[in-house]
Amino acid sequence: MKIDRKYLTLMALAGFIITLDQATKLYVHTHFQLGESLIVILDYFSITYVRNPGAAFGILGTSNETFRTIFFLTFPPIALIILLTILKDVATKDRIQVFALSSIFGGAVGNFIDRIRFSYVIDFLDFHIGERFVWPAFNVADSAIVVGVAILILLIFRKDPEKVKS
Repeated sequence: MKIDRKYLTLMALAGFIITLDQATKLYVHTHFQLGESLIVILDYFSITYVRNPGAAFGILGTSNETFRTIFFLTFPPIALIILLTILKDVATKDRIQVFALSSIFGGAVGNFIDRIRFSYVIDFLDFHIGERFVWPAFNVADSAIVVGVAILILLIFRKDPEKVKS
């Protein structure tokens, strides 16, 4: 049985993202106290151990715990099935779209593992400009999801409008 190259790409890239994500989270979880911060670039970047019970940027973080538990244990598997369904219809030669979908898939699995293990996601990449502009902390999985979604959005805008109509 021959496996289509796009699924090999999915397994390799998603596997790499999941491994890097879980390894970095494990390091932060075992070497930092909750809230502890290590300045990497003064006034711009720190490694800060944060636990996020919500979605991206803490959305739903203060909602009912039962709702969060059900939502965050139900939605990711559904999203993964949707990603696989979309990937099925993508041409193998469309490497950019395969890369984007694989990145999103790997990031979703990385954060889902945290939800299963801890009921929260470990975040630690803390970018800011002094104390005036502070971006919410995030992780490798979040980065992979954002990059994948950004690529898909660029691909949508790059499409020839005549081809989109037909």
